[in-house]
Amino acid sequence: MMAGLDALVELSRRYGRDPDWVLAGGGNTSFKAGGRLFVKASGSSLADIDAAGFCSIELSALDRLWSASYPEDASAREAAALADLMAARSEGETKRPSVETMLHGLFPQAYVVHTHPAAVNGITCSRGGRAVFERLFGDEGIWVPFVDPGYVLAKAVRTELERFRSRAGHAPGLMFMENHGLLIAAESPGELRNLADRVLARVRSEETRLPDLGARAVDPRSVATATIALATLAGPAVSLRFRADGEILARSASRSAFAPLSSAFTPDHIVYAGHEFLYVDSGEGEPLGRVLESGWREYEGRNGNPPRIVLVRALGAFACAAGPAAAETALELFVDACKIAAYAENFGGVSHMAREKIDFIRNWEVERYRSAVANRR
Repeated sequence: MMAGLDALVELSRRYGRDPDWVLAGGGNTSFKAGGRLFVKASGSSLADIDAAGFCSIELSALDRLWSASYPEDASAREAAALADLMAARSEGETKRPSVETMLHGLFPQAYVVHTHPAAVNGITCSRGGRAVFERLFGDEGIWVPFVDPGYVLAKAVRTELERFRSRAGHAPGLMFMENHGLLIAAESPGELRNLADRVLARVRSEETRLPDLGARAVDPRSVATATIALATLAGPAVSLRFRADGEILARSASRSAFAPLSSAFTPDHIVYAGHEFLYVDSGEGEPLGRVLESGWREYEGRNGNPPRIVLVRALGAFACAAGPAAAETALELFVDACKIAAYAENFGGVSHMAREKIDFIRNWEVERYRSAVANRR
């Protein structure tokens, strides 16, 4: 068991430290042995996790959740399922398990790694994604349409797993999750790494439209003007970060160019960068500071909170968040959204999360908890 945990730590750090696979506190991993599931604790970061960062779950207790009856109301249902999940922890365990613990328990393989690579999410967040998945991976994995995370998602995955088993005679090793990410399961770390490498290579072989991430020079006076205006609007407790690259400037060129970024792709984008980005057309003849203030106030009035990302036409992207680390993370997730939008052009264009699903994430206690943890870093 200890050797397996050591291998899980190594596997987790490998993917957690690679921005092609995981950003910020996203992703989760697990290992099964001796009737127990060791899954990433909520709030832990894969990049620097150690054995103490995993929560021990009794698999027999986790299995009993499938025979439980939960309320129809979404908030009451998720609260009840979370309470049962907490009760499934091994004796003496105090950490909060990942909300996706039930997914990990469904896969019989010893090791499970769930990540959010932008290259793969170019498929899961695209209009033609499912057809591409079926063509590339339909014989070895499952596609799960986007449903509310938590218990409802676990039920949907269980249904798809059973369908795959009935036709293939074994459990799948891959799961593509619409507007979410990728899950890979295997009996050994080596087998899992080989499968992950093969998946990414096959996906990348399909992608000819790539994001332009090369830095671009922009007018420093306009950047300074925008920084001062945004700092005034955001207040002294907020940190700002700025980035201008080829992809960002292309997306800032007009509202139509910005349209692929006009709504959320995945829950992680909502948690770390906000459910909506503010686009500001700097225009001609009107002072930039005034345009920023007008856009900021309109955003606050419509959403009830300030923006975390402000994209200014022909200038670049500003992240505004409570602290330097949170601002850096918000900017990373915005760049990730730009990458997904570019990759999705290879597969029929972008497909955003439905509005009601976005609202669920924004109001879900689990994601509020994750967001609070992220903002404390």
